[in-house]
Amino acid sequence: MSEHATSSKTQKHPYPDAKGRYGDFGGRYVPETLMPALQELEKAFETAQEDPVFQETLRHYEATYVGRPTPLFFAERFTEHLGGAKVYFKREDLAHTGAHKINNALGQVLLAKKMGKKRIIAETGAGQHGVATATAASLLGLECEVYMGTADMERQKLNVFRMRLLGTKVIPVSSGSKTLKDAINEALRDWVTNVGETHYVLGTVHGPHPYPLICREFQRIIGREARRQIMEQEGRLPDTLIACVGGGSNSIGLFFEFLEDKDVKMIGVEAGGTAIEPEKHAARFAGGSPGMLQGAMSYVLQDADGQIQATHSVSAGLDYASVGPEHAYLRAVGRISYEYAMDGEALDAFQLVSRLEGIIPALESSHALAHAVKIVPSMDPSEVVIVNMSGRGDKDVDQAARLLLPEEDWA
Repeated sequence: MSEHATSSKTQKHPYPDAKGRYGDFGGRYVPETLMPALQELEKAFETAQEDPVFQETLRHYEATYVGRPTPLFFAERFTEHLGGAKVYFKREDLAHTGAHKINNALGQVLLAKKMGKKRIIAETGAGQHGVATATAASLLGLECEVYMGTADMERQKLNVFRMRLLGTKVIPVSSGSKTLKDAINEALRDWVTNVGETHYVLGTVHGPHPYPLICREFQRIIGREARRQIMEQEGRLPDTLIACVGGGSNSIGLFFEFLEDKDVKMIGVEAGGTAIEPEKHAARFAGGSPGMLQGAMSYVLQDADGQIQATHSVSAGLDYASVGPEHAYLRAVGRISYEYAMDGEALDAFQLVSRLEGIIPALESSHALAHAVKIVPSMDPSEVVIVNMSGRGDKDVDQAARLLLPEEDWA
């Protein structure tokens, strides 16, 4: 078996169990009509994990199309500015399409083609998963439609055009909060109706089993590479890993390969928005409670009656009312700690890294960088930190300009 093809049957980590549960979290809460499709998907994924042809095809595209391995970059000026631990960036922003999302999208579209599906659907918030799915569908010759909230379409116009340019139909969603949660709802409704010929490429480690497992397995390449790269550059493992957490795919992708290394601290950073008050943030662990949303039990932002609350983040990709069930489990057992960064802190980090390192980070990644700004100065210079630069900020420049500059300077 290749290093890319670690089977859920042979992994050290015992979760999920046969029912898709991560301790008290996870599961498969869907309409009965979707159960056969999920079972078909689970079986196809297990087969693909052991199929040398599938794995060789995936490795080929990762190397020649996605551009893997992505570099592990020592952020020397950022490190000097903070004056504490050495900081490295895992450069997922350099992957094709500009974010880690291509890892999962490519794997799932290849899987859909192996299953004989003719049509791909997806949801997207910041647009990066939509672009990645549209890209993979174009590469492999499959029809593609992406659901996107109208609020996100407005703040991510560039990615909407990119998807359309790639031949994908972008379907506006104007219900509810008009963001990622509502886009997922519409994608699930579509899948129920067209399940025979359609594969739903869910973009994060959430949703009904086996989606959290599938997405994690396709994203594990981030941590595999980072582990090998930091050993080559530092001769040892890092002291701390930091990554932003929306649904949680980039963070679990980095963290998973280090879970057994008890001396490696891991910090997931959620969106604090403007205040940890209802409808002003997307920090599920800081302001949420256990509940079920979109097929899985996890932490959810909800009111006393269990109604899903509106969320807010300067980052469209973190603006989601729940979090992947494996994250909820890993927090419950104390393996990973979860913090949050406010909108203003993320915008400050966005500007700081741009000026110091010539790297414009995604606003999602800027939340992780903002937490690094908080903790690195108090760390010893002998310590090593890896921050997952999960995406590039091209898509966010217009929005950032509107927030940071007087209107006459950006209009």
